Amino acid sequence: MSTDSIVLADKATPRGKYPHAKRVGDFIFVSGTSSRRADNSIAGASVDAMGTSALDIRVQTRAVLDNIDAILSKFNAGLADVVEVTSFLVNMNDFGGYNEVYGEYFDFDGPARTTVAVHQLPHPHLLIEIKAVAFKPHS
Repeated sequence: MSTDSIVLADKATPRGKYPHAKRVGDFIFVSGTSSRRADNSIAGASVDAMGTSALDIRVQTRAVLDNIDAILSKFNAGLADVVEVTSFLVNMNDFGGYNEVYGEYFDFDGPARTTVAVHQLPHPHLLIEIKAVAFKPHS
């Protein structure tokens, strides 16, 4: 069985020794992905001159799903090929906004999904992280 791992130069550098995604046979496993950009800024997070943070779950969710789609594109796959998603929310009060945006990308025929609350993510401005599994037969 063939395997292939990728780390993309135009995405946020992984915060450890792991790939953005790994293909094993016909499955593609996308590592936990956030709204962090290649320059380490975070989509959906801003800090004003007084140090007050403004965090937007909708913007972050959209950025995460777009990042996953871009990662999958390197394997000639996309969100339509995703069969399972696990979402990690720092605050379940954000579930409504996350669920609203998620519904813009997927419907009832989309991937199986699990959403869990976590104590924290690797940066205090991150509200969400998503990992995904896609099925895309080798051509």
